[in-house]
Amino acid sequence: MRTVKIGIIGCGMIANDKHMPSLAKVEEAEMVAFCDLNEERARAAALKYGVPGARVYTDYKQLLAMEDIEVVHVLTPNVSHAVISIDAMEAGKHVMCEKPMAKTGAEAKAMVDAHVRTGKKLTIGYQNRSKANSQLLRKMIVNGELGEIYYAKAVATRRRGVPTWGVFLDKEKQGGGPMIDIGTHSLDLILWLMNNYEPESVTGSVFHKLKHTPNAANEWGSWEPDQFEVEDSAFGYVKFKNGAVVSIETSWMLNIAKSEGSYLCGTKGGADFKDGLRINGERDGSLFLNVINVDPNARELFRGEKMTDFEYEAKQWIHCIVNDTEPLVKPEEAMVVSAILEAVYISAETGKPVYFD
Repeated sequence: MRTVKIGIIGCGMIANDKHMPSLAKVEEAEMVAFCDLNEERARAAALKYGVPGARVYTDYKQLLAMEDIEVVHVLTPNVSHAVISIDAMEAGKHVMCEKPMAKTGAEAKAMVDAHVRTGKKLTIGYQNRSKANSQLLRKMIVNGELGEIYYAKAVATRRRGVPTWGVFLDKEKQGGGPMIDIGTHSLDLILWLMNNYEPESVTGSVFHKLKHTPNAANEWGSWEPDQFEVEDSAFGYVKFKNGAVVSIETSWMLNIAKSEGSYLCGTKGGADFKDGLRINGERDGSLFLNVINVDPNARELFRGEKMTDFEYEAKQWIHCIVNDTEPLVKPEEAMVVSAILEAVYISAETGKPVYFD
């Protein structure tokens, strides 16, 4: 067994809630350096998760200059995902970048270009692919059990769930609101399940309807309306070159009592994630609805090992570094997600569809 030395860039909530505690459970992983603009936050992370003598920086380029670091996790606001990831790959590091890949499709493509140019691995933090029910459904679709998937809905809606910490409400740093924040997860999963990365056109609508309410009900406390720069809900419609379509619904605030969730429709059957995983269809003139009780530990890798989705994501990523295999989330796929998200915003602003070459 060899160890993989890791540098953490960005020591905020996503680092503390997801990446660092998950990496700490991977036997081959060692977190040897931590960087954050807030030095005390980086020091706290180093004390809790770092190896003895772990180094602390406020300038990520100093961390990248460390020759012993093999992998970097980029856990910063969206605005800096591309530049830091590209610098890291140019410095000879493999990169795990938190979602979304980038603010724009062009930035995401630049990241893929750097990945190809340098030969360094690049993956994005879309942990929904790490769920056992997602992996089982993907296998069923690949095996043709649902037939041709021609319609799907990617849903990430909250009734009142505005993230009021960090820079989530800052348009320049984040690029948008719920569409780029949580819609990105649902869209990534749907595209992966469909294995369709050839969009033809995107039409989008973005709304700023509820965010101006002072002292509003919210899961994480109220916000200052004049600081709320991004949308409160957004919707998109994607048509693909093979004729398939995907509808995207996403919100931090929406007057909806309960979301129906994402689903897919094929020529032989359909699927959704209510009660775990449900498959519907028709057989011998009768309709059926089967609920599959998916074993949460029955994933493609490490079958039978008990771990969270975050822990599986971290372990499979380090596993692909150690064994020189492809990560679960390929950068070329995540690039298409970013391009579609950006197209939703552009279409909403211009009032016209966005067409892809």
